[in-house]
Amino acid sequence: MPQLSCAANGQAPPPTSSAPSSPSPSASTSSGPPPAGCTGAAFCDGFESQTSGPVSGAWTVSNANCSGTGTATVDSAVTHGGTKSVRVDGKAGYCNHVYVKPTKDLSGLGSVWYGRLYVRHSTALPTAHVAFAALKDNVDGKDLRLGGQNSALQWNRESDDATLPAQSPAGVAQSRPLPTGQWNCVEFMVDGRGLLSTWLNGTAVPGLQVDGVPTAEIDQQWSSKAWQPRVTDLRLGWESYGVGDDTLWFDDVAVGASRIGCLSS
Repeated sequence: MPQLSCAANGQAPPPTSSAPSSPSPSASTSSGPPPAGCTGAAFCDGFESQTSGPVSGAWTVSNANCSGTGTATVDSAVTHGGTKSVRVDGKAGYCNHVYVKPTKDLSGLGSVWYGRLYVRHSTALPTAHVAFAALKDNVDGKDLRLGGQNSALQWNRESDDATLPAQSPAGVAQSRPLPTGQWNCVEFMVDGRGLLSTWLNGTAVPGLQVDGVPTAEIDQQWSSKAWQPRVTDLRLGWESYGVGDDTLWFDDVAVGASRIGCLSS
């Protein structure tokens, strides 16, 4: 397993976040001590305890709203660290929702969540809306979704369909595509005060930031609604809203109350 990189990669620090409102659970993996790159994590796992076939143990399959022909299975052919990953065969069609999620209850993590995941995929993000990660917001009972639209990364708030950034040419230009054919380190921070930060391969994505000061084409639409999220879980997979097949792999997933960071190559 690669070692944790301490380099800041020249990026600006994330917005200052308040301390979690409740104690963080102790770091855990599916078995044994935390692997490298898990410092400060409440949950950290690289799927190493999984066996071929369906996920089990520390993970379970979750279908948001409905399910179709998409699948999630343990893979040993394509991995980031170690010998296992989870492969998601995501299918187009409004009801093709398939995710994997930790079986550990993460709701006690607190009001500030940091996440890190490695994702590799085969097909460029489509023009239509898709998602590869989702977090349940316990305040409105809906999902905060990370995925793509107009061929670039975006956040989508299910409760009102707000997007980050705005899906205008100027807004999309402030986001980034999710490179295909390589492992990408995706990090995020969701703060219960209504702040949000996102990094791709160690670098902050300008259009995927909510900093408390509404900016046209970026978070002005997002901030028009009072938003104080309380996220309670993390799901990884594929959610299509019409078109967009993709094959994705996930590995080295961690969440915690402070930034965990990417692993060095």
